[in-house]
Amino acid sequence: MRPADLSAILLAWYDRDRRILPWRYGPGETADAYHVWLSEVMLQQTTVAAVIPYFQTFTRRWPRVEDLAAAPVDEVMTAWAGLGYYARARNLHACAKLVAEWRGGRFPDDEAGLRQLPGIGDYTAAAIAAIAFGRRAVVVDGNVERVMARMFAVTEPLPAAKPRIKELAATLTPDLRAGDYAQAVMDLGATICTPRGPACGLCPWRPTCQAQAQGIAETLPAKLAKAERPTRRGVVFWLTAPDGSVLLRRRPPKGLLGGMMEFPSTDWREAAWSLDEAAPASPLPAKSWKLLPGVVAHSFTHFHLELTVAAGRASAQAAVRGVWCPLDRLEEQALPTLMRKVARHALAKAY
Repeated sequence: MRPADLSAILLAWYDRDRRILPWRYGPGETADAYHVWLSEVMLQQTTVAAVIPYFQTFTRRWPRVEDLAAAPVDEVMTAWAGLGYYARARNLHACAKLVAEWRGGRFPDDEAGLRQLPGIGDYTAAAIAAIAFGRRAVVVDGNVERVMARMFAVTEPLPAAKPRIKELAATLTPDLRAGDYAQAVMDLGATICTPRGPACGLCPWRPTCQAQAQGIAETLPAKLAKAERPTRRGVVFWLTAPDGSVLLRRRPPKGLLGGMMEFPSTDWREAAWSLDEAAPASPLPAKSWKLLPGVVAHSFTHFHLELTVAAGRASAQAAVRGVWCPLDRLEEQALPTLMRKVARHALAKAY
């Protein structure tokens, strides 16, 4: 079957069965570039179900890119908390400021221009160019990789197969309705051509799917075995003042959880910490601390983390590095999910 015919079949399926999403416009409608950009940044390595409430919150609070640009970065980071990969939130704010201040609120309408903006890589640039501006761009995310690997029975493992898969995706990308087509392939992967138990009987491309014909659809795309993630450990300090406020500090702007607020802690390493070893990292002498039972467990992309919580009380709001925050205002702070877990653990075990 000709590529143009396959594209037409998928677009007809999309017109009938597409997902209704808060950032998505109807077939043939002009999308809001701000909404497309915001949703695509949020969707990186995050599920649609998780993103929907965040997208709705952001667009209610900051309905235009100019509004987001004018917001304090701490407010943006706090609203982002829970989505993970916090460098995306910093880049989101930096990108909004650049678009608002230097481009009058207008996004570039091509991939090359979009790639010049903070936090926008090849995939996001292609998605915005196609969906928001109707440009012919080859959009390849995890769903598209899976669909193409099965359609063409690409057995070479990822990530080595990525260039080949993108070439194949390009052969099917139409000149017209490229944005609708990109969303159609993503929908196909998300709802029918799923990682496990694909619903091949419902797929509009079944007659030409090589993996389905060979009975190997569920084995594709092939992936190299992942290395086992190591476990790191640390001690985090829950220090309260007589008025009930708790000590926070800001992490360095670069690196993991950069720019977010946290409770003071040691470095994270493979070996467990004793309280004496942790003492130099504490905001008060070690004798002021009591280790709470249990650990706070959290997983990052490349390692697992286990934090032991040490609780202590200051005689006053001591002049230590950081800020004192009332417990009932912790939700207003830009705390990552890890530190919210620490707070829940400390509140459950220390009182």
